[in-house]
Order: sequence, then C-alpha cells, then structure tokens
Amino acid sequence: MDIAEKIYKEASRLPEHLAKEVLDFIEYIEKKHRFQEKEIQNLKEAQIPVMHHIWDNEEDGVWDEC
Repeated sequence: MDIAEKIYKEASRLPEHLAKEVLDFIEYIEKKHRFQEKEIQNLKEAQIPVMHHIWDNEEDGVWDEC
C-alpha cells in the first residue's frame, strides 16, 4: 500500500469535519512547497545580473567550454 492509499484509508475513517482538517493541511503543504520553489527560482534569477561580471570574464574563459 502506497502512502496515498494509507492517507485515504485513515482519512476515510474520520468524521467529515476532521477529514476536512486533513484536506486543509494537505492544501497548506502544497501551497507552502510551491511558494518555496517559486521563491528559490526568484533568488536564482536575481543573482544573474549581480554575478554576471564574475561568471562571464576572459580570465575564466576556460570554464566556458565545460
């Protein structure tokens, strides 16, 4: 039995109002991780203009071939 089946099995035994809390928590986790992924991507993109002069220079040109 995979984890989704286990969650379903446990949630299906709960009264409706508690099952709703489980669903709310799952939705919270989904939103939290999507935000973090987007936040990390934004940080990566923000460093590009700042680091451009370090990453793109003739002295380190040998690394451009890798």
